[in-house]
Amino acid sequence: MGNGISGGGSLGGGHGNMGISLSLLPENEKFFGLENFGNTCYCNSILQVLYFCLPFRTHLLTHVQHKGLAKKKLDVKDKSLLDCMAELFHKISMQKKAVGYVTPKTFVTRLQRDNEMFRGPMHQVHTALFLNYVLNAMCDQVESELKAAAGLSSPQSSVPPSPTSPSSASPSPYKTWVHEIFEGILTNETKCLGCGTITCREESFLDLSVEIDPHTSLTSCLKKFGATETLAGNDKFFCDTCDGLQNAQKRMHVKRIPHVLAVHLKRFKYMEETQSFEKLFHRILFPAELKLPTVL
Repeated sequence: MGNGISGGGSLGGGHGNMGISLSLLPENEKFFGLENFGNTCYCNSILQVLYFCLPFRTHLLTHVQHKGLAKKKLDVKDKSLLDCMAELFHKISMQKKAVGYVTPKTFVTRLQRDNEMFRGPMHQVHTALFLNYVLNAMCDQVESELKAAAGLSSPQSSVPPSPTSPSSASPSPYKTWVHEIFEGILTNETKCLGCGTITCREESFLDLSVEIDPHTSLTSCLKKFGATETLAGNDKFFCDTCDGLQNAQKRMHVKRIPHVLAVHLKRFKYMEETQSFEKLFHRILFPAELKLPTVL
């Protein structure tokens, strides 16, 4: 089971002093592991992260009350992925014990019904892609409910987003509570070194993917993300003003910081020598407080 709970009044792997005394846990908080179905570690990891994102959890628990899901006995085919996750979070929050484990079977079943990418006991999905898939699916489903409540038609496409879609928020005139929590705005700025013209393009995002180096920190990774890159040689920039390819400088910076910033560390790197992806086990330090305006 992912994030398993040991007995004997401790939370953790049960390796002597590695356990956490129950007296140290926040009052009334629940720390529950999730049963693994074949190869669903990626799913359990994201569910744990989202459960401990308090604004997200609060909205899902409100969703349970609003739709009366705790009292209804609906078949999984009659529930949305949003409903299933809300029920799972409600089930954890209502546990009498502080630690234990629950089975996210209904959520996983709904997930596999929605998209064949998640079917098969040995199929594995990149965690960052799964997070993006889930957040976009939540956006679509909340938007559908908002439109239904307003007496409008549902979104043009009711098909959940592909897990291989870009890590960005779906364009929509409806801003859901998912957008309010996770959505930020990036500015892609390119300066032509021939004429000095600066071209800016804005795009929304739900998470940031950053490169990592050995023995570094999250702060350094974010600074590298926003560092200036020179476009030259085969990577020259086509400048509309010059009407041709020119050397240029490019940088990304965050115009609007989200309420909750989700960061994906790129731990897989393509190696030319082996012509394959290898996992990077670099240690990344996380500061207790991160001041984004000075980083990005």
